[in-house]
Amino acid sequence: MSAAQGPRHVTVGGRRVRHRIDGDGPPVLLLHGVGRTLRDFTDQHERLAERFRVHSVDLPGYGGSLPMAEPHTLPALARFVGRYLDVVGVDRPAHLVGNSLGGAVAMRLAVTEPARVASLALVNSAGFGQEVTLALRLLALRPLGRMMLRPSRAAARRVERALFHDPAFATAERIAYALEVARQPYTARVMLETVRSLGGFRGVRPQWREELLTQLAALAVPTLVVWGDRDLILPAAHLEAARTRLPRAQTHLFRDCGHMPQIERAEELHRLLLDFWATPASSDAGAAVVTATIEDPRAAEHRRPAPEAG
Repeated sequence: MSAAQGPRHVTVGGRRVRHRIDGDGPPVLLLHGVGRTLRDFTDQHERLAERFRVHSVDLPGYGGSLPMAEPHTLPALARFVGRYLDVVGVDRPAHLVGNSLGGAVAMRLAVTEPARVASLALVNSAGFGQEVTLALRLLALRPLGRMMLRPSRAAARRVERALFHDPAFATAERIAYALEVARQPYTARVMLETVRSLGGFRGVRPQWREELLTQLAALAVPTLVVWGDRDLILPAAHLEAARTRLPRAQTHLFRDCGHMPQIERAEELHRLLLDFWATPASSDAGAAVVTATIEDPRAAEHRRPAPEAG
């Protein structure tokens, strides 16, 4: 394993982008959610770098990455990811791991540039249902959305606490960093642009979801979908929708876990990823999808119906 480098910057499409690359082996790309940064994947990045060449990146307009010149829509974000992979020299199919919005971005890249994608690991991913937390739906309302994104410590605390089932994960350090990100001059604009392109007050729009899932189901890309059963952002019932729309995908439900299993169930998710990528289908980008048995103490839960999030 190469020495850890920490975050640095690269230029993609003429704009500064913050990213992190560590480890040696098959390429892995970690993609965060809306309003978030690559720090959401720090634990997974460092664990996976023991076996893989791991890339984490701040999506445009978040963290240390400047906004794009074009609107921050799902297709534009997927194009950005493709350009990023070119810039950093990833010339073979990569394993994509996406949380929330990052999952939808990963799916979009898979259907538009399938040769780039060895597998998909979708962590509480957007794209499987209309339901979404009221806070995100309210962002569609003008001028309320802009007012809601005014930076404050109280708002940052509410967001962090909503992300985790266990409040101990909403640490003072995470709250302080969330406030720092929210105070950047472009964060609110980019977040509003992205959220409003995907949905409105009634929830996530069905048109782009239907098209994306239909196209993805036609591909032979190995896919793992996981969810936390206490997700307050995107309800765990979406896992059942994923099972229906992607019947060849592996699935897993984390008990007593919120929107970020990569943090709240870090070791369990790490083992799931290693087992998933060890299967012939996901280690060979051109292979057909297979169903693998994941050696996990909660393996019996893989195919149980997902309850509504509480």
